[in-house]
Amino acid sequence: MEKFTLKQNHLVGALVAAIGCTSLIALILMLARNNTMELPLSFQYGMVFDAGSTHTSLYLYKWPGAKENNTGLVSQVLVCDVEGPGISSYANDPPAAGKSLTACLDDAKAAISFGEQRDTPVYLGATAGMRLLRLQDATNSDQIMEEVTKTIKVYPFDFQGARILIGTEEGAYGWITINYLLEGFIKYSFEGKWLKPKGGEIFGALDMGGSSTQITFTPGGPVKDPTTAVRLRLYGSNYNIYTQSYLCYGKDQAMKQLQIRLLKMTNMSQPVYHPCYHQGYNLTLALGDLYNSPCTEKTGAFDPTNLVTFSGSGDPGQCLKLVKTIFNFSDCSFPPDCSFNGVYQPPVNGNFFAFSAYYYTFDFLGLAPQAPLPQVLSTIESFCKKNWTTVKTENPKIKEKYLQDYCASANYIMTLLQEAYKFNEKTWSNIYFKKKVADADIGWTLGYMLNLSSLIPSEKPLSLTGVKREQWAAGIFFIVFVLFLSLVILVVLCAGNLNH
Repeated sequence: MEKFTLKQNHLVGALVAAIGCTSLIALILMLARNNTMELPLSFQYGMVFDAGSTHTSLYLYKWPGAKENNTGLVSQVLVCDVEGPGISSYANDPPAAGKSLTACLDDAKAAISFGEQRDTPVYLGATAGMRLLRLQDATNSDQIMEEVTKTIKVYPFDFQGARILIGTEEGAYGWITINYLLEGFIKYSFEGKWLKPKGGEIFGALDMGGSSTQITFTPGGPVKDPTTAVRLRLYGSNYNIYTQSYLCYGKDQAMKQLQIRLLKMTNMSQPVYHPCYHQGYNLTLALGDLYNSPCTEKTGAFDPTNLVTFSGSGDPGQCLKLVKTIFNFSDCSFPPDCSFNGVYQPPVNGNFFAFSAYYYTFDFLGLAPQAPLPQVLSTIESFCKKNWTTVKTENPKIKEKYLQDYCASANYIMTLLQEAYKFNEKTWSNIYFKKKVADADIGWTLGYMLNLSSLIPSEKPLSLTGVKREQWAAGIFFIVFVLFLSLVILVVLCAGNLNH
């Protein structure tokens, strides 16, 4: 019996030693050469309403939870055009301005998962249409902003506020959008890293809405008028830009100014011949619709219900002369560096992207994204000389309210670019008429989102630690072997107790 016990003790000792060695091997396999990797971050979302003078659009953006140099790497997910006119048109019915946003808010809600909706910031930026309404009727302006705020707050998003942007903000944010999309600030390298491009080109921005127009670029020298200078910090770098906004010089307000000029020149005689309208086209308006903006100077009392008819004469030369009458090119506060109406502007510098109404006009004329200056001038002249029947026949799918203004807006754009901003034969080729870059719309909203994304905290990366598959399999084998040896020891010990 003692011999058997001695053998049993030796066997148990050997098994315990084997368990110890095997456990050590398993521990080494599990802890040695661990690989740690960061789990993919979820996307963060942000929305911006562009409440313009003629329409409102909702833009939904997303960016990775981790940000580059404290600025989000933003991409466009959704664009929703709000039905109806711009919110400034609801001065007589402010609640309708809020209701108009619901369909697009529903689309955005459907595009974002339930768990991310509460963390999605929403901004509404109103531009020149609301700037004009605020000048005309501050009470109605405030009521409209209150109503759109009420509507957005009903949705499960992180509403950050509705505000009326000043013109320089609109210009600066458009400039940010262009240069972000063109990878002027940052680009993704072949090594899989985000880098600041060496010698990357920075483009200027030419924006034209319905009620205002903006020009923004990096000047070649110091800015003489500090009120036109803006300093920005993006992706760890500083940028000094010149930006200027002209209220009342958006396309729609400029067209209205032309009509008012003609009324003054003809002393209300009927009909009023409009050289920028095609022969055979007639437009009848109530005076109240003409003089309903702070941009139109009223002379004396008039009956707003009286009608006036504009009849097209199709004279491109006279059209160009008429367009120039709404500018003042003689006054200059910083001679000779001025654009028009005495506003300072340094010489244009570098390449430019022209978007919004610039693009739509030149795209219609077949001149986008670029065309030689002589071709541009001859194309505009030929189009303006066409009669209204020909224009409608050649463009059956385009609404008359757009067709009627292409001749006038083309001459207006050329006057603005050549006479005011002083693009010439040499610098004309520096302008690109574009709507999109890298599948994203050009406008101020993306730049707004990029700038504000630095205020949104980035996610903390989650990490996962693990071992290689073969290393893991070997570790599991030794752990199972330890369990097997432990079971053998129990069997041996039980057998010894039974013998006793």
